[in-house]
Amino acid sequence: MLEKTFEPQAAEPRLYARWEESGLFAPRTEGAQGAYSIVIPPPNVTGSLHIGHALNNTLQDILARYHRMKGKAVLWLPGTDHAGIATQMVVERQLAAAGNVGRRDMGRDAFIEKVWEWKAESGGTIVRQLRRLGASCDWSRERFTLDEGLNAAVRKVFVQLHKEGLIYRDKRLVNWDPHFQTAISDLEVEQREVDGAYWHFAYPLADGVTYEHPVAFDDEGKATEFETRDFIVVATTRPETMLGDTGVAVHPEDERYKGLVGKFVTLPIVGRRIPIVADDYADPTKGSGAVKITPAHDFNDFGVGKRAGLDIINVMDQFGRIRGSAGLSYEDGQRLARRAPDGDGVKMVEVAEEVGLAAIPDELRGLDRFAARKAIVARAEEEGWLCEIEKTKHVVPHGDRSGVVIEPWLTDQWYVDAKVLAQPALKAVEQGDTVFEPKSYEKIYFEWLRNIEPWCISRQLWWGHRIPAWYGPNGEIYVAETEEDARELAMADYDSEVALTQDEDVLDTWFSSALWPFSTMGWPEKTEDLERFYPTSDLVTAADIIFFWVARMMMMGLQFMDEVPFKRVIINGLVRDEKGQKMSKSKGNVIDPLSIIDELGADPLRFTMAILSGTRDIKLSKQRIEGYRNFGTKLWNAARFSQMNEARRVEGFDPATVEQTINRWIRGELTKAERAVSEAIEGGRFDDAAGALYRFVWNVFCDWYLELAKPVFNGADEAAKAETRAMTAWTLDQTLKLLHPVMPFITEELWAELGKEGPAREGLLIGAEWPVLPDAFIDASAEAEIGWLVDLVGEIRGLRAEMNVPPAAKPPLAFVAPDAVTAERIARHRDLILTLGRVSEVGSADAAPTGAVTFVSGGSTAALSLAGIIDLTAERARLEKEIAVFESDIGHVNKKLGNPNFVSRAAPEVVDEQRAKLAEAEAGKVKLQAALARLSEIG
Repeated sequence: MLEKTFEPQAAEPRLYARWEESGLFAPRTEGAQGAYSIVIPPPNVTGSLHIGHALNNTLQDILARYHRMKGKAVLWLPGTDHAGIATQMVVERQLAAAGNVGRRDMGRDAFIEKVWEWKAESGGTIVRQLRRLGASCDWSRERFTLDEGLNAAVRKVFVQLHKEGLIYRDKRLVNWDPHFQTAISDLEVEQREVDGAYWHFAYPLADGVTYEHPVAFDDEGKATEFETRDFIVVATTRPETMLGDTGVAVHPEDERYKGLVGKFVTLPIVGRRIPIVADDYADPTKGSGAVKITPAHDFNDFGVGKRAGLDIINVMDQFGRIRGSAGLSYEDGQRLARRAPDGDGVKMVEVAEEVGLAAIPDELRGLDRFAARKAIVARAEEEGWLCEIEKTKHVVPHGDRSGVVIEPWLTDQWYVDAKVLAQPALKAVEQGDTVFEPKSYEKIYFEWLRNIEPWCISRQLWWGHRIPAWYGPNGEIYVAETEEDARELAMADYDSEVALTQDEDVLDTWFSSALWPFSTMGWPEKTEDLERFYPTSDLVTAADIIFFWVARMMMMGLQFMDEVPFKRVIINGLVRDEKGQKMSKSKGNVIDPLSIIDELGADPLRFTMAILSGTRDIKLSKQRIEGYRNFGTKLWNAARFSQMNEARRVEGFDPATVEQTINRWIRGELTKAERAVSEAIEGGRFDDAAGALYRFVWNVFCDWYLELAKPVFNGADEAAKAETRAMTAWTLDQTLKLLHPVMPFITEELWAELGKEGPAREGLLIGAEWPVLPDAFIDASAEAEIGWLVDLVGEIRGLRAEMNVPPAAKPPLAFVAPDAVTAERIARHRDLILTLGRVSEVGSADAAPTGAVTFVSGGSTAALSLAGIIDLTAERARLEKEIAVFESDIGHVNKKLGNPNFVSRAAPEVVDEQRAKLAEAEAGKVKLQAALARLSEIG
């Protein structure tokens, strides 16, 4: 006999160990009905399981377990990402905490050795946690983005793309993290709203130029008054960057400044002459309409600078400090800065930067950018060119790991020509080689690829794939898979062997991740896994990395495998708290999946993830998870009830031969449930699959079938009893199979425990065959018969609740002039109607009795006599009072939603909550009004 309750804390580790020992996580090698493959989005090796991981990996595991039970050779390939910046940060902090020297003092090789030591000791945390979730990955194939095989793949891809001109070195702006002194990707940039200011500066016009600036306007916006100005006003949130200004931009159609285009201003502090240029980037409606242009420190300005041919002066070093010239004195810089441009207007970039840096005063050189900001503003105020300080809130990019303000910074980096690689990736989705579920996410994919920029792939870190490029004595670059190959290339330029120096940088983590679907299967070797499992069947991932990862895997897969890396991309939603707010430690609303597993077990968490997965924003609460723990308990209790009623599996039992109506009915309901679950999982609609399972297990099997079976179990018809016992056990077995992909632990435990009686099991549930149920199992007559009974009892129960009938009361039920079919059904199911409907008698009448409430069920009119059972006056007062409460709520919420200020200013989740509250109140009011109307029938 089963224990009273399922104890997940004891059972889950034991069951998972049995799965691993069985070898069933690996793809079957014999008798496979096709192949199914999926690669895990590799979590950071530094990470711990968070709620997003729980969602994503639950959905993947459902797919893997389902297809495994369908007889396919399933490869769910796991692994972790080396997470360059995150891992380096963890180890550096660890070294500092232990009082050790920093990485630069240690040297590269010694530091890398320390990182590998950390990885060996602590890098497997998230893998162990995935096991606790129940992930049925093939751990024998586990990969790491820095393992030797992937290293070889990365080097080969880099070299090949470089040979084809698709990887190159260039000087461009990047997101620069001054704390880690490295370029970072957009995904590693966090936009934060902060208090700031616009500083309005007056830049003096050079060469004695003046112009008439409008200061008053009529009703039509035409200028009526002007003042003569010898300056132009610009505004900036980053005064420190003015040291690198090389132009001022105005809109070409801005009448105020048309006459100034081609003129110059003298940049305050440094004294450099910089031109006024016309560019559409300047917005005449914002501020003064004139914009300072710093091409080396702003992405938009970089574009303006390229279009206008402006100089590019990088005034900060890698630490975010103001630079100074190494070759020219401040006096020389001032002298050169004041010189008129040469006749052709062309200056070498290096010379322009050297001159610009030399013009920076000594007192600013070496200052941190924010200290320089204060000093520049103070000087502007002192010298009279600070016009205004406008306080504002604005969004400023920060490094998600370092927390410091990111600096757009001009530097030499390695780039991928992503535009060329993007074209086949675009075409593949356009023609349906790869599809997105939901399809709406294709728009994000298309928008990014159609507007793609060169991809910066170099990072100034030590932990990662070191760039396979070596430099010769004269700066030549030799790109090769090994240093030996690079030396062979160098011999073509030199008469003898020369010293080569490998590039210090490593590759962006996303570069190796882009190769994940094929590199993990052994590429560049032609392996059996690649032949069998590439392209993969599905990818399950989040929307925020469609362009960072999904698009790049598409580009690389098509470039090197000539096939898409996956046939379908399933995008899961973002898990938020119950109010729809993003989870964060500062808000205290984070749900820790490991704590949930400790307390409630993995299955309730998994079921919750599945059933809520159909929305973009998943509202999650612990109470929801507890509710689905009750679902597991319901199943466990149903199994115990079956055991107590001697429902055991019978050798050779054939459900096709059952005769009892309830058994033919449950067979059909099970078949319909299997169809719904299979179609939903195949379609990536995990919420529909979980919903179908919930309805069948709770509402159909437990609430109705077992209730309907009780009289049979307790009756004297031994043949009916034997059939129903066997049918109960068989149905329970099939139910465990259907539920297993979503709730693997409790189903596996029940499979083992129920298998102790009856014929021996052939193996674990994880390896069992998915139910094969023919359409003939659906019996229309049984469905109509039991459907009639279920609807009738449901109507009676609903009416009792609506009319506030005391639980102990048993009112009589009468059918009004029933037809022959209904009369026969009444006769067959009288005892069940009495018991399940809690009525005192079931009869028939030519008309509804006095004091009865009538309702229609199954096409027949029935009457429930309530006179004398409920206090009509008190009940009428109760209903009127509750209706008044609903009306008050409706009025209150309608007032809120009718207020444009509330709708526009309140958080979206607050507005949605109010709309849901209104709908609930309106539905409640309608229901109570119907109940009030029924009272009039009684008297």
